[in-house]
Amino acid sequence: MGAAKSAQAQFTQQELDDYQALTYLSKKEILVVHQRFASLNPVAVLHDKNAKLPFDTIRDLPELTANPFQDQIMKIFSSSGDGMTFEDLLDMMSVFSDAAPKSVKVEYAFRIYDFDGDDMINSNDLKELIIRLTGEDNMLTEEQTRRLIDNILDEADLDDDEALSFAEFEHVLLKAPDFVTTFRIHL
Repeated sequence: MGAAKSAQAQFTQQELDDYQALTYLSKKEILVVHQRFASLNPVAVLHDKNAKLPFDTIRDLPELTANPFQDQIMKIFSSSGDGMTFEDLLDMMSVFSDAAPKSVKVEYAFRIYDFDGDDMINSNDLKELIIRLTGEDNMLTEEQTRRLIDNILDEADLDDDEALSFAEFEHVLLKAPDFVTTFRIHL
């Protein structure tokens, strides 16, 4: 209770109202996010509640430590490109919250899985996705990986350009019933 009270004391009621209006989070969840942010570097956050913390520090968040996409997630949500502020983290937690609409989750999933940032998910992006999802113990051969990529493209690449546009990606994910339950972080 003490930590939540001190986090609440750092925000005016208007700030909390604004954060709630701009996110899919409740005021209580906003305070929990700030508490987690502050725990990463209490001194810096005490001086500036929206301090920019380096990626190496943000990586220590329990929600990111085991995530195979942590570097992409931090890059996508960072407003500066070299660290994250509380507001960046708040945006991230909002998108990954249960209350965020599926369409918002799909948009950010596309950006996270577009490793080369070319606004398309091509075979190289899919290969990277498979490698990250299967981890260090990847038991797939190069041929199996290639077949999996070909199957994904055969199924989802509607215009046969060997890449998934956002619309094609969205079409596939909107039909995936478990996507929303896997693309979340519990507070």
